[in-house]
Amino acid sequence: MTISVIVSTFNQPERLEKVLLGYQYQTINNFEVVIADDGSGEETRNLINRYKEMNIYPIQHVWHEDDGFRKSTILNKAISASKGEYLVITDGDCIPRADFLEVHQNNAQEGYFISGGMFRLTLDVAEKITFEDIKTQRCFDVNYLHQLGQPKKLFKDLKCKLKKESYKKLANTITPANASWNGHNSSGWKTDIIRVNGFDERMRYGGQDRELGERLMNFGIKGKQLRFSAICLHLEHKRGYVTKEDWARNYQIRKETKEKKANWTPYGLLRRTTA
Repeated sequence: MTISVIVSTFNQPERLEKVLLGYQYQTINNFEVVIADDGSGEETRNLINRYKEMNIYPIQHVWHEDDGFRKSTILNKAISASKGEYLVITDGDCIPRADFLEVHQNNAQEGYFISGGMFRLTLDVAEKITFEDIKTQRCFDVNYLHQLGQPKKLFKDLKCKLKKESYKKLANTITPANASWNGHNSSGWKTDIIRVNGFDERMRYGGQDRELGERLMNFGIKGKQLRFSAICLHLEHKRGYVTKEDWARNYQIRKETKEKKANWTPYGLLRRTTA
């Protein structure tokens, strides 16, 4: 199975570099990274070119001009450009643990998509994570994170604490969270994502990832809960692009998807007027 990791980004080169570094230490090597760039500037382009030249893993840079928040559009372009049969979709502020892709690969199953987990760092702690922390993987040691100032949260800390597979499986089973498609850490077969026509390009920030998962489920693809097994660290940041209008529009689109049990969007990978 070949994997394409689609990483969305916009003008966060410092965080993106930590993410790209994380993929250097994966326990498998049958993957490419496709960077879905929503219009970043020269600093991001130079960073990506530098990592391409290292030739540690294949990298594609899919870019379009900055015209506001168009994450859904650039993700669709990256999906079209991807070469893998299995897609892991994540963000350019999410550092993958060394076993991240191996867990996705080992749990890939026909008829399912994977809903992975995120350990959200505070803004202060996110800025303290170093390249050495990623290389040694100590940034996934919850005790080390507490030393850096990360607040203790009993249940969420288990994402980094649990080592035994049986304990992870139990936590995945009892968590109250739904097995939804999450933009920070989800995966599925490229053919399934194409069948539902990818992301709805009308949607800006707020639930556009969930809506894709809802169409997949309407198509008959089930979510597999792996929030305590497939782990990435989220580097917190400010979100100046969030608006009430976008949330309201996205809510209405998701409402229609649920009510109509829609498994296709005419505003996705392939544009057409009827489902």
